[in-house]
Order: sequence, then structure tokens, then C-alpha cells
Amino acid sequence: MAVISQPISLEFFPPRDIAAQERLIRSAKQLAAVQPSYVSVTFGAGGSTRSGTEDTVRIMHRLGFPAAPHLSCVGATRETLGEILQSYRELGIRRIVALRGDTPSGMGRHNGELNHAIDLVRFIREKTGDWFHIEVAAYPEMHPEADSASRDLEHFVEKVKAGADAAITQYFFNPDAYFDFVDRVRVQGLDIPIVPGIMPITNQTQLLRFSQMCGADVPRWLRLRLAEYGEDKAAIRAFGIEVIVRMCKTLLAGGAPGLHFYTLNNADVTLEILKALQQD
Repeated sequence: MAVISQPISLEFFPPRDIAAQERLIRSAKQLAAVQPSYVSVTFGAGGSTRSGTEDTVRIMHRLGFPAAPHLSCVGATRETLGEILQSYRELGIRRIVALRGDTPSGMGRHNGELNHAIDLVRFIREKTGDWFHIEVAAYPEMHPEADSASRDLEHFVEKVKAGADAAITQYFFNPDAYFDFVDRVRVQGLDIPIVPGIMPITNQTQLLRFSQMCGADVPRWLRLRLAEYGEDKAAIRAFGIEVIVRMCKTLLAGGAPGLHFYTLNNADVTLEILKALQQD
């Protein structure tokens, strides 16, 4: 498959069993056709998938993908984080997605030696210099725990100044939120790439649950349209592809430097979206 002119990157999560691992490998091999610039691998709350993340990174590495492990600092010690960074460096990994991370149930927000993403970015730079290209998270619609949009922007600017090279956004369905965020970052004098995160729409219940957890807004018009389809999965999938393709075209036409797809370890929908983007 030919690729669009802007870079495409993909996100996977560590499989929980052998069958899921086999599905992941099949999906990854299918998605190799889009020639992603890199693939990221998530890191569970409080480091709950540390070994799974490292194993999945090795799988992606063997499959020929440039891999970018997620690394979160919640509940972790500097020693543990240093060991993880060293293992990735020995593997030849050159990109890290640095996040505060989710707090597991029962764990306090400040249960660890580093409490914020900015601390992790600084730590990575102190330990490894310029070895890693560091991606951080951005929230066009504001982080769900932020006090205000302006304070959230300040946190983002601090992460960039601490040593981040680029950012991936939380998913959204309103391109204006993305463009407004980028404009506000540029006013701060920062020109790092801010790549929109793209969440395919395939399951109404799952989408609404994810969005409530992470603070992503599902516009009223979109919720109402999805509700009309009820349990018609094929109709929801077709409508979702149409919505996301239209949004991706708007983002790319407006200057987005690439697209980062949250694949949910499934190749089909992402491939269909990218195929449709090729047709114009």
C-alpha cells in the first residue's frame, strides 16, 4: 500500500496471552504495508505491564518496526526506570514515549520517586543524554485532571523545555480543538511536531467508556448518530470510518505533521481508513 506524504505511526498494547499475541503479530504484519515511521507499545498503570511491554517491543523489533516503548513513572523508582532505559538502549531502541501514567486503583498519586511526566523527561535526559527521541502526551481538550486550559498548556510547555522532541495527542473528534492547541503552543515559541492521535470508531459502548475515562469529548451529534445504529456493528464501523477519514483529511490539510493511530491491536479498520485517505 502506498503511504500518504505525512508520517504514519501506530500504537499497540501488550497481549495478555498466547492467542492475543498471535493476533497482535498478524495485525502488525498486515500494518507493515503502511510503512509506519514507528510503532509505540503501551505501559500499564503503575508499570503493571512492564514485562509485557518489553516483550512486545522485542517482537516489534524482530518484525522490523522501529519501536517506541511507553514509559510511565507512577509508582516507579529511579533505579527501575534506569534499568528499563538501559535494556532498551542495549536493544537499539531510539525512541521513548514518556508519560506520567495512570495510577492503579489503591495507589496514591504520589507513590514513586518521580510524580510527573516532566520529571521523567528530565530523568531520561540526565541518564541517557540525546540517545532517545522523546515523545510526550498532549491534550487538545485539556487533561482531565488539569485545573484550567492555561495551566494545562503550561505543563505541556514545561515538558517540552525539559527535553521532549515531539508530542502525540489524546484522541479527539473536533479538529478545531487540535488546531487551537497547536496555535497556543506556537505562541509560546515552541515548534515541535504535535501529531494528532486517531481513535477508529468501531464500537459505541467501548468508545464512550474509553472517552469517559480519558476525558475525550464525544460530540453530541456523533453520540446521537451512533445511537441510531444500535447494535448494528457493520453500520457503526462504516459510519465510523467515514467520520475518521473526513477528520484526518481536515487535519492533514490544516498542517498536521502526521497521524498516530490507536490500533487496539486490530489492523482492519486502520487499513481501511488509510486506504480511503489514498483515494483523493
